[in-house]
Amino acid sequence: MTRPARPTTVPKVIDIPRELAASQERYNGEAGRAFIDELPDLTAGFLDRWGLEPDGPPMHGVSALVVPVRRADGGPAVLKLQILDEESEGEPVALGVWDGDGAVRLLDHDEPTGTMLLERLDETRMLSHVPDPHQAVVTIAELLAHLTSFPAPPGMRRLGDIARAMLDQTPWAIDRVPDPEARGLVADCAAAVREVVDEPGDRLLHWDLHDENVLASDRAPWLAIDPKPLAGDPGFELWPAIANRYDPDDILWRFDAMTDVLALDRPRARAWTLGRLLQNALWDIEDGRPLDDDQLTIARRLRDHTG
Repeated sequence: MTRPARPTTVPKVIDIPRELAASQERYNGEAGRAFIDELPDLTAGFLDRWGLEPDGPPMHGVSALVVPVRRADGGPAVLKLQILDEESEGEPVALGVWDGDGAVRLLDHDEPTGTMLLERLDETRMLSHVPDPHQAVVTIAELLAHLTSFPAPPGMRRLGDIARAMLDQTPWAIDRVPDPEARGLVADCAAAVREVVDEPGDRLLHWDLHDENVLASDRAPWLAIDPKPLAGDPGFELWPAIANRYDPDDILWRFDAMTDVLALDRPRARAWTLGRLLQNALWDIEDGRPLDDDQLTIARRLRDHTG
């Protein structure tokens, strides 16, 4: 029997949001339930260990609890607690490499749990609030151009390994796509990845830089947060900004603008961007979900783009 999600309280400190408990239940099952059960003691322990005082209501995404805090010297920060997995384990490593240059600054880190103390940015000023989507796309491209100028450190998970695993899974997945046109499109995406898989790149990638993962700061106009880093080709970074605030008439403008700002070879960038559709499609097929029509449209227009 599955236990219902329930709020948990760190006594006299914070409430752990019901929505976070529900998402952990949904995506991580027993491990997610264990994380939620441990979260009160884990949070209280790090508040004590790092001399922190809660300074506002907690925030959360799908997987992490983020607690605004004050340090012993009164300075603002946030405590981020999350399940340690292959994506989150690279986050403090990448933030350490960037060292606040284009991304949120890492202040402290506990390697066994993946818990981080981060500088506090202004969560009320998010790039998604900028009315002009073109301005937001260019801002993301400028951040990516800077972040991917850093070589990936040793030990970072690698795009080449991910891409080869995707190609190995593609024949199984294609057999489970009922629509012939969509089936052919997924096959075309795999063919594009096959052309570039032997040169996967070695840059430090954020992987998830969309307009809700860019916040304003007093020390910089915009900074990236929440990387899911890997070593690879910057062309693999473009998909989120193309899909944000989806507009089918804007797909090619966004792709061309971003490849210009990042000075990327367009055929190569197109291949790696189609790789993101392949990755998303494989996840959908594995989970028994239908392929997303908007994502298929993005892939179709990029596949046919000769600019």
